[in-house]
Amino acid sequence: MAHRMDIDMEAELKTVFASAMIQLDEECHPMSSLSDDCYRFVQNDLYVNCFPIFDDLRRSHKLCDISIKVDNQSFLAHRVVLSATIPYFYAMFTNDMLESTQTEVRIQDSIESTAMEALLEFAYTGRVTITTGNVQSLLIGASFLQLFAVRDACCDYLKLRLNTNNVLGVKSFADSLSCHTLVEASKKFIRKHFREVSKSDEFLSLDFAEIIEIITKDELNVSGEEDVFNAVMAWIKRDVDSREQLLPQLLTNVRLPLLSPEFVADYVITEELIRRSHSCRDLVDEAKDYHLMPQRRPLLQSFRTRVRCCNDIQGLIYAVGGLTKNGDSLSTVEVYNPQTSHWKMAEAMTMLRSRVGVAVMASKLYAIGGYNGSERLSTVEVFDPKNRSWAKVAPMNCKRSAVGAATLHNMLYVCGGYDGVSSLSTVECYSLDRNEWSMVTSMSRHRSAAGVVAFEGQVYALGGHDGLSIFDSVERLDPQSGKWSFMAPMRTKRCRLGVATLKGKIYVCGGYDGSTFLQTAEVYDPKTEEWSFIAPMNVMRSRVALVANCGLLYAIGGYDGVSNLSTVEVYNLEKNCWDFTTSMAAHEGGVGMSLDFVHINGMGYEVIGR
Repeated sequence: MAHRMDIDMEAELKTVFASAMIQLDEECHPMSSLSDDCYRFVQNDLYVNCFPIFDDLRRSHKLCDISIKVDNQSFLAHRVVLSATIPYFYAMFTNDMLESTQTEVRIQDSIESTAMEALLEFAYTGRVTITTGNVQSLLIGASFLQLFAVRDACCDYLKLRLNTNNVLGVKSFADSLSCHTLVEASKKFIRKHFREVSKSDEFLSLDFAEIIEIITKDELNVSGEEDVFNAVMAWIKRDVDSREQLLPQLLTNVRLPLLSPEFVADYVITEELIRRSHSCRDLVDEAKDYHLMPQRRPLLQSFRTRVRCCNDIQGLIYAVGGLTKNGDSLSTVEVYNPQTSHWKMAEAMTMLRSRVGVAVMASKLYAIGGYNGSERLSTVEVFDPKNRSWAKVAPMNCKRSAVGAATLHNMLYVCGGYDGVSSLSTVECYSLDRNEWSMVTSMSRHRSAAGVVAFEGQVYALGGHDGLSIFDSVERLDPQSGKWSFMAPMRTKRCRLGVATLKGKIYVCGGYDGSTFLQTAEVYDPKTEEWSFIAPMNVMRSRVALVANCGLLYAIGGYDGVSNLSTVEVYNLEKNCWDFTTSMAAHEGGVGMSLDFVHINGMGYEVIGR
């Protein structure tokens, strides 16, 4: 009996021991398969431990079976290691190439010996040191050997060290090696810092095709078209004898109608190289007509009348007017800096305004109409960032609150709104030259609290309501024909919505559909002429302002059905998601009706109305 108990206890101990050993093994050594009598042991750090030994063997010239000769310098190595870590040698040694049987391989003119040494060390250790002195040779060598991780690291190193004196050379170098990310980063830097780059010796030494490629871009960050004109003339005058005949082609791509009349008179007309060219004089006449006959500007539209806009500039966001928690109108203005994620107070307007239209023209911010707490307004005031003050300009012909505004071809358009009695279909256009508002063709529908935006040379009016119905419809005005036409409707009925344009598409978010305060958002693609939903915002937002700034969309403020909102959300197009950022400090909600992008003193500004 005692003997039987010993046998049972022994069997139980064996079972417990086996279970403990299996558990211990699972914790310490992962197993890919397990049965009653076997398991597979895995040492995860084997590769990490082996490569230092391979490197020691290379450095001590032991077991090496290949010599790489570069610039009369030889480097001993192991075929199997090079094949495993460098794609160029894998292709060489594993195919029926002559080098696959040789004990010495010569690499001529494709890579420097110092770069070869550094890249061989990378093959054995996974480490390489990049400096200003070796980055060029490393990039060439890594591209040749197809070490794309090292190539990308070199590109990242150069991206962080771009400046106005080297960017054109880096771009050319990267282009020759098909380093597309570095090429794009260089192009972005050139657009963002065009004024400074255009004064460099590298710029003045570019060939004609390279100059054309730069000055045709809409995204150049310039304080005015004068910067582009000056850059072109400086390039021509660097070598007048061989370049003068190219001036008409270059001047065709300078947007002369956007030059100030004073600059045209003082610098363009008086330029001798232009005076002796019939083609150049024709272009100057076009610019003069544009300024002398503003009423004919819709007939003179071309790419030369399209204002440049650099989306790579991170601008400031202005919140103008709005409402308190108690529903009182405000004259308050605050400004948000995306770089610091900080709101601060700016100069207040001269009047209380909620449900105000906001737009930018000629580097100045316009606050249009709105509601002052007792009546709808026809008054308009403008903020000049140079002297940091507001001043009144000519009033509109109609009183308008809940109004949308947009700037197109240096003309300011306001569409619809509410006059205190009914929703409006009328549209007015402001001429800066005449300081005068004139009525233009009315919309097909009465639209209050609609979204209004300029896009691809036309003015779009989206959604809104007529006092009875809320719309999903969209119509647009062609300034040249003076006609409105309907476009594809949004997926959702919306009034009090936010609207913005970004990267060739129209985005809308939030609003109210008659029963629900909306958090949905959608996008219009002009190529497919269709609307599609994007990720919804985190909260419902009626009376929301939407702003495009440096490749992101900012949904600001609004009303969620319970209370006014000071919160702000940011939409990332690549990730298709919204994230919260710093809330406004002085605003508690209101109506965001308009936005635009402007360059003020070289800084990109995004402006929103509330």
